[in-house]
Amino acid sequence: MNVPVMNKRIASALLGLLLGGQTQAQTTQPTSTSSGYQFTKGLVALTGSRYGREAIYTDPLAHQLYTNTLKQPAEGAVFGRDEQGRDVKWLAVTADSLNRLRLRNNAFRNGGAPAGPGVTPGSLRGGIGGGGGYTYLTYPSDRERVALLNIKGNSNVYVNGELHMGDAYSMGYLHIPIQLKKGLNEFYVRGISVTANLEFPTRTVLLRTDDPTLPSIRLGESNTSLQGAVVVINASGSPLTGLQLTSNLAGKEQSTTLPAIPAMSSRKVPFNFDGSGVTARGPQSCRLSLTQKGKTLDESTVSIDAAAPGASFSQTFISQIDGSLQYYAVTPQSVSAASGTPSALFLSVHGAGVEASGQARAYKPKDWGNLVAATNRRPRGFNWEDWGRLDALEVLALAKQQFKPDPRQIYLTGHSMGGHGTWFLGATYPDKWAAIAPCAGYPTLKEYGSADGVIPDGSSNPLEQVLLRAANQSDVLKLVSNYKPLGVYVFHGDADRTVPVTYARQMRKLLGEIQPDLSYYEYPGGSHWFGDHSVDWKPLFDFFKWHQLPLDSTVNAIDFTTANPGISSAYRWASIEQQIQPLDYSRIQLNRSRQGITGTTSNVAVLKLALNEFGAKAPVKITLDGQPAIEHTTASAGDTLVLRREGDRWTPASRLDLAQKGPHRNGTFKDAFNHRMVFVYGTTGTAEENAWAYNKARYDAETWYYRGNGAVDVIPDKAFDPARYANRGVILFGNQTTNRAWNALLANCPIQVSRGQLMVGSQRYTGDSLGAYFVWPRQDSQIASVAVVTGTGMPGLKAANANQYFAGASGFPDYMVFDVSMLADGAKGIKTAGFFDNNWALPSQTMAKQ
Repeated sequence: MNVPVMNKRIASALLGLLLGGQTQAQTTQPTSTSSGYQFTKGLVALTGSRYGREAIYTDPLAHQLYTNTLKQPAEGAVFGRDEQGRDVKWLAVTADSLNRLRLRNNAFRNGGAPAGPGVTPGSLRGGIGGGGGYTYLTYPSDRERVALLNIKGNSNVYVNGELHMGDAYSMGYLHIPIQLKKGLNEFYVRGISVTANLEFPTRTVLLRTDDPTLPSIRLGESNTSLQGAVVVINASGSPLTGLQLTSNLAGKEQSTTLPAIPAMSSRKVPFNFDGSGVTARGPQSCRLSLTQKGKTLDESTVSIDAAAPGASFSQTFISQIDGSLQYYAVTPQSVSAASGTPSALFLSVHGAGVEASGQARAYKPKDWGNLVAATNRRPRGFNWEDWGRLDALEVLALAKQQFKPDPRQIYLTGHSMGGHGTWFLGATYPDKWAAIAPCAGYPTLKEYGSADGVIPDGSSNPLEQVLLRAANQSDVLKLVSNYKPLGVYVFHGDADRTVPVTYARQMRKLLGEIQPDLSYYEYPGGSHWFGDHSVDWKPLFDFFKWHQLPLDSTVNAIDFTTANPGISSAYRWASIEQQIQPLDYSRIQLNRSRQGITGTTSNVAVLKLALNEFGAKAPVKITLDGQPAIEHTTASAGDTLVLRREGDRWTPASRLDLAQKGPHRNGTFKDAFNHRMVFVYGTTGTAEENAWAYNKARYDAETWYYRGNGAVDVIPDKAFDPARYANRGVILFGNQTTNRAWNALLANCPIQVSRGQLMVGSQRYTGDSLGAYFVWPRQDSQIASVAVVTGTGMPGLKAANANQYFAGASGFPDYMVFDVSMLADGAKGIKTAGFFDNNWALPSQTMAKQ
């Protein structure tokens, strides 16, 4: 099983492969095939690009493109200089037998530098780095025409200057409709080992069934109302509405009305089907017909598996994250529990490149519980952080509802990237699990070497510290005390060369002094995957059986740390509602007795305590941080007490105002990409500004589909109705001048951006090269936020193009302002960044600037 990203040794080996072989002088013309055009010649330059765990990136080629200084590549032409001052040249490449365009060993003898700026193990990551350079391709077209572009091995691609998503993991299902112009069409592909081809569709609307999301048909169960999802491509210049998708399976037919598909884009859409006519197990062919006003536009088939009773199966559901169709897989309990006797529930989180369905099948059925495997939204997805974390929690809640397990017998395990997920989810939500078991896992992405940042840890620059702080919630090593209430079983092969056993030994050492319940086993000679017992290990499940979650009434000591209450705020009967310093670590150490609660806090502004164990009309003394006791009489058996820190004093407070920050909505830019987000692009700017806004929204939608198996509504500003899209996250593209939805959503925001000017509080910035990301709460909602991708002019808007905010564990503050020089100079191009305070204001202590 693969891992999500590479450690440094593997990356170094890959670099050697990328630079191996022979080269000759080449032209850049494509080769015709019967189905379209296969690109077999191109130019490659190690231009350098670095994307890290913080919210900045460098990309010298994009900088030249956005500042109109990029010269058309030619073989041997100098692109620029690397960090050692050597020339970086465009070198000719020819496709190998697998149609890969890549550099070879002696390419550098022709004048290329052995490593361009930023060519590091981190920059070779497909997930964030995507390669340390660009491949340049051209296609001469004899007329304007539409094509479908399919590239593998790239992070993104500029098609005649328009940015589109790439297929970093070479999955093959990303088919991007593009408009070719008459004459020379240019493709700047971020990646240095890619395959690329064009298809020329005969229809303007197409069904693609190579990336379906499907449930199993469970024989012996009711299968009349099942849902799958497939991709619809709109290769026309107008939005598609009024579409119907009709399924026919074993003589049973159902129709589904589809959402709108924007022009020159695609969307994964759910459809209904009836599987009740299926009586045999195995693959079943389901016919799909796409129609509009009774006219058939395209037809295709999908194969849906029919599972025998007791076999592993997949089940789909509509995700509350974005309204798309997702699935989870189940290996059901082998023996039915006695009536009224709850069973255990095991949540298993998979490794990178592994489908949840395959993860579930790796386990033999257990006679004392059901095993459920979440998806992380994709086989690589989000490293079980960000939306992968939310997917795991969503599936856990659905599984509890479906199987009604014993709440004391909930367990967490996972392998490789899922081992990291186990460490991360276990530390983040320690009150959800009786025990956890990471298998072949690494604790943190940055320790694993897979999230190398542009900013070094320990930076003394206040602005850089803010950017690093935005990813604090990902640092499992700072949350290690949260494991104390859990049983922890660490399982690792001692010959693992993918995730070395040193990571397991690191955690054994860290936990050895503080963890009261730790079991550790190294499998002799075990590689990264040594058979199904790499995860389905009997001693591990025996360990689980010995553990139960205690009742809240029996837990009288709490030691809990969080970096973000919006991600994880509570442990048992105590909740950190607000912080003093946003996204610094907050810790509570509390003890409960019959008389009351005592303890200490760190970086806590508001604390909520559940007092239900004291009963009604009971006197309770709360003593925190050595301050005089607060005496409180409970109003009822379900009473809670909210305390607010004012200086060194704790005082009782009213319930948290939901207009403020809190667990329900705590900020950071990425928080707005929840609650069934909608993308709103501006249409009131210049033609160039409007084109940027639509292209950027489409690019983010492509990225969300590729990374998160998701779907999102993409609408123009004039179509945005706050009532229609109530309580939904909004992603706004443009500025006050160019997007008419701005004033309705951001009138009270202290950050204002218009053409030529940007204000952060009283600080004024001018010019057309400024870009910004920021978040702001929707004033008409208690849960949803607005994320703004903006700029003061075309250079600034283009500088905001990067969307590494969809990369798992990348940290973004509440706001950041930069100019286009960030792409060349990194953190030097950041003007200011910081966090709003708990009242969504901009006090100076939360701001950092150059």
